[in-house]
Amino acid sequence: MRTETPQPIRLTDYRPPAFLIETTELVFALEPNTTRVKARLTIRRNGEHAEPLVLHGERLKPISVAVDGKLLADSERTIDAEYLTVPNLPDAFVLETEVEIDPEANKALDGLYMSGGRFCTQCEAEGFRKITWFADRPDVLSRFTVRVEADKKFHRLLSNGNLMESGVLPGGRHYAVWNDPFPKPAYLFALVAGELDELADKLVTMTGRTVDLKIYVDPGMSDRAAYAMDSLKRAMKWDEEVFGREYDLDLFMIVAVRDFNFGAMENKGLNIFNSSLLLADPATATDLDYERIESVVAHEYFHNWTGDRITCRDWFQLCLKEGLTVFRDQSFSADMRGAAVQRIKDVKTLRARQFSEDQGPLSHPVRPGSYLKIDNFYTATIYEKGAEVIRMLKTLIGDEKFREGMDLYFDRWDGHATTVEEFIRCFADVTGEDLTDFFAWYEQAGTPNVTLKHSYDADTRILKLDLTQATAPTPGQPTKRALPLPVRIGLLDGEGRTQAFLRDGTALDETVVVLNGEATSVTFTGVDAAPVVSALRGFSAPVTLETDAQAKDRYVQLAGDPDLFNRWEAGQDLARALISSRASGRPDEVGEERYAEALGRGLADQAADPAFKALLLSLPSEADLALAMKPADPGAIHEAREALRTRLALHLEDDLKRLHIGLQELGEFSPDAASAGRRALRNATLDLLAANPRAEVITLADGHYRAAINMTDAMGGLNALMLLGGEAFDSALVDFYERWKSEPLVIDKWFALQGRDPSDGALGRVMGLTAHPAFDQTNPNRLRALISNFAANQAQFHDPSGSGYRFLADTILAVDGFNPMTAARLVEPLGGWRRYTPELGTLMKAELQRIAATEGLSKNVYELATKALAD
Repeated sequence: MRTETPQPIRLTDYRPPAFLIETTELVFALEPNTTRVKARLTIRRNGEHAEPLVLHGERLKPISVAVDGKLLADSERTIDAEYLTVPNLPDAFVLETEVEIDPEANKALDGLYMSGGRFCTQCEAEGFRKITWFADRPDVLSRFTVRVEADKKFHRLLSNGNLMESGVLPGGRHYAVWNDPFPKPAYLFALVAGELDELADKLVTMTGRTVDLKIYVDPGMSDRAAYAMDSLKRAMKWDEEVFGREYDLDLFMIVAVRDFNFGAMENKGLNIFNSSLLLADPATATDLDYERIESVVAHEYFHNWTGDRITCRDWFQLCLKEGLTVFRDQSFSADMRGAAVQRIKDVKTLRARQFSEDQGPLSHPVRPGSYLKIDNFYTATIYEKGAEVIRMLKTLIGDEKFREGMDLYFDRWDGHATTVEEFIRCFADVTGEDLTDFFAWYEQAGTPNVTLKHSYDADTRILKLDLTQATAPTPGQPTKRALPLPVRIGLLDGEGRTQAFLRDGTALDETVVVLNGEATSVTFTGVDAAPVVSALRGFSAPVTLETDAQAKDRYVQLAGDPDLFNRWEAGQDLARALISSRASGRPDEVGEERYAEALGRGLADQAADPAFKALLLSLPSEADLALAMKPADPGAIHEAREALRTRLALHLEDDLKRLHIGLQELGEFSPDAASAGRRALRNATLDLLAANPRAEVITLADGHYRAAINMTDAMGGLNALMLLGGEAFDSALVDFYERWKSEPLVIDKWFALQGRDPSDGALGRVMGLTAHPAFDQTNPNRLRALISNFAANQAQFHDPSGSGYRFLADTILAVDGFNPMTAARLVEPLGGWRRYTPELGTLMKAELQRIAATEGLSKNVYELATKALAD
């Protein structure tokens, strides 16, 4: 049994740092097992106090500690497993330390470690303390100069900032000296050393400065970084045009590594990326890969201002950099790929990840009040909901004032670490408005539920809308306050045409109603016909919406709502109702046929974007449906959803086949949004046809796979064969592996596909794959590809025997022994145990109890497991 209880860190306990580190000089003598790190820190006391100097340091072998050139005896300093403490210091001094670390043995992949024979760092959130003693907190900003020495076989020696000097050393070694002129916290430090190919380019900024751009990748892979470079240049120009932000160093670098806990990291001037989010060519990468590369390259670059130049005072303010930067990268992607399609994709991600988080025991505010391990708060609430809050702010104050507020934020806080309060204050200052109530979005957990009811008087042509809101209790917050939220509304007539109306005497065809309290009412006049209310257009607030709309209204919206998000949403609402009804034992076969006919009309719409049509064809996911059913029965949901898919496949068969043939790609591959949309629609037609498993469809899917000239179509065919099952799928799996076994990123897709297999026996297949020679649980990409996809496989993970839960718990405990951060991210699928039927919930809870009781459990896993079990 676990005997000690880790103590939480609380926002209310924040105190400014006792000491500030003005300059940091580091010397790395790199060796795989015995790296020496010398640090020379110029330190001054922050305020009037007599506290000792306390620096963080973990897994460090001490060599020496000196103050102002005087070597300290053991009695003059204290070193334990987490800290270096030095008492009786002057107000200003120079601390010099030397430590030894073992990068090759570092399988947790934080601090300095080795990946693919190269040295690499990951310091966010608390990795720098595994490199040397330091005040490893984001409000201590220092100017870094770094000297890196290594054997010449580690050809590239990279760190933050600008290269100042390089040269040859005796004994077959060499060195490089880097200087970052901008103060930064330790979490933004980066170092990479190894054999890497370089892709180089240049960009001229808006003030005429030339910036060198370099992307470093595995030898022979530089061609696959071309799209990332193109994305980077577009992101840099976009940030200049939209936010007025220009890059500030002479050099911007990105390095791709295979072993990485995150997607990417925004270290100042030297971004480090998971290879999966940087390398792409048509043969090995899907359109989704290209889309994610574009988005993540932009995200990490945008951090240069929202995260690097301005950082967070403490880790409770994590949303200040992440939520804001997600908002910026989503805005960029909307401009690159189409606003409506991008908005739908962003909301799908929000609902899949954050809404489920809000409905479970791991629900927390956008700015949490306490944590055991900050690693556990890199969550969808911080990122995606954090972005939605900023989107609402922009909607409420308008585009012009939002830009003014951002400009003020950049001017006021450049070079500093700050808080969410100060960020919001910038917008209050430019608008003159009191945004105190809006700030509650950062402090209150949970997803508000908004209800909208309407009444229309044909004689007076008056429409009245009544809106209310309520938020269910979440852990630690049983009582909720009403939040200010914008509801964007338009009106349609019975034929789907836009209806104009008057609000306060002003003629409009769309308006934003701000629900400030628990309830509000609004009246529109001049409404000529009984309206279909198109509410929450563009998903203007991160809420669930219940209305008094009838199915006939949803069909009007599905056919012609000019707000494409709400057109798509109408289809999703109709599908949810049909699947829920069937899962509850009340199938509506007439309604299912009507829905199929409506989808057919949508597919025939020549004006509609193929990417949008592909989204129309995609039914709500089983995880999404499980959120709406209380308690959720994954087996019943799976069967009901498959029944609707089958009906759609039968009804739309001729249309689907025609589209599949007509959209076949014959020319040269292009990753642009229009081409990707056509491929998405073609693969969506095949996916739906696979719901009707006949020999003809198997032949079609197999032909699709065999004839594919790019990875998008190859995976589309392989996915359809998986849904069909049988010999054709088994044969294609073998063929795929043999063709791509030397390409790790492609084989990750092979593992992921099998993790998603909804057929019986999937667990046995997945367990067998953990013994496959290509499976490596120490590599986060490979582990997530197989295990995380299986845990998201509603049909098979929730097997009534509980064997899926046991398998996941065993994996969590095994991985926790060497990589707690990655292990903790596997806990969440068990955390929703209360949402499922009592039989399943009891089995899930038992596995969480087993995990929480394990001796030697990391703080990361312990925190999430115990929170999931708490009342």
